[in-house]
Amino acid sequence: MQIITDIRQKFTEIFGDTNGARLFHAPGRVNIIGEHIDYNGGFVLPCALDVGTYVLVRPNRGGVMRFVSADFGGTAEVALDEVAYDAAYSWANYPLGVVHQMQQDKALRGAKLTGFDALFMGNLPRGAGLSSSASVQVVMAAALNTLFGLGYETMELALLAQRAENQFCGVNCGIMDQFAVAMAKKDMAIYLNCDTLEYRHVPLELGDYGIVIMDTNKRRKLNESRYNERRAECEVALADLQIAHDITQIAQLTPDVFGGGRWVSSEVNRKRARHVVSENHRVGLAVAALEAWNLAALGELLVKSHNSLRDDYEVSCAELDIIVEAAVNHSACIGARMTGAGFGGCAIALVRTDAAEDFMAQVAGDYERAVGHAASMYLQASGGGVREICDAR
Repeated sequence: MQIITDIRQKFTEIFGDTNGARLFHAPGRVNIIGEHIDYNGGFVLPCALDVGTYVLVRPNRGGVMRFVSADFGGTAEVALDEVAYDAAYSWANYPLGVVHQMQQDKALRGAKLTGFDALFMGNLPRGAGLSSSASVQVVMAAALNTLFGLGYETMELALLAQRAENQFCGVNCGIMDQFAVAMAKKDMAIYLNCDTLEYRHVPLELGDYGIVIMDTNKRRKLNESRYNERRAECEVALADLQIAHDITQIAQLTPDVFGGGRWVSSEVNRKRARHVVSENHRVGLAVAALEAWNLAALGELLVKSHNSLRDDYEVSCAELDIIVEAAVNHSACIGARMTGAGFGGCAIALVRTDAAEDFMAQVAGDYERAVGHAASMYLQASGGGVREICDAR
């Protein structure tokens, strides 16, 4: 694979050779359905992609960590005893947050990190809503866990990476992204209860159909978006709902019990809660549709999900709405929706594979004429979770 050759060559240019270096990969992920409910205790249905982030890493004899990215540019060099968030580190705060969490944990367990050199390289669109940050954090966690024998289980790495993003990077995300990146299996989706972490793999058998990722090329930085605002609105809605219901999470309510949500005092917060309840219900219906191989029903659920994200959760944008509308107007598409946090990034479409090239060309053309810049289109295969690639030398 060319990217493996490229990362070896770049590592040699920067650090002299690849002797003793080990290579790890973590995928990006796309969420088929179940958006903005992971932090509300609901179910989600993500799958991993076969593109993601690679890191080539080895211990060094100094007490420093050197982070280099072939994609983002720049180098961050941080002493092991001086780990702290610094805006000047830019992207390197994501792997550095993993180190910070490990240092806190291992102070209790007795294990110890030493200095290391790490080169990151990826083939995942950044800022597109495909979990590039989770991919970076999980691959860093897996690499250090293996390199220094820290003894984490794979699920523990996902939870550690989530803490790093919450506490170190300041993004109040749920567990879905890190869990999917760590725990995925090829050609499977993960039906995950984000409240209990109970999960099972669901065969992602699409037959004559495939998932097209439609990147609007409108970028957003998650910790600068309204993501944290939406989470705060849900917390207020939950407090209102708890007056009438014995619940700990909004997603514990069924649509029938939620009704019109009259207990939520604010109309805005009522809309947020309505999305959570209805989207959580749609996830269960989507799993049933996949298991029954009823792809038409799955496509309808994708459209309903987008409408709810647009109207009730208000995390879509003009670019996402335009590209979804263009997609569903194509005869080969049976459903589409925005995916990820929103405010830009990607949408997905369930498309007949024999017409995928025509679909991508037509939708891209319609989109560019409407917004003035191009979209990127990918007919994407599913991939497995984080792993070591054993031919790094």
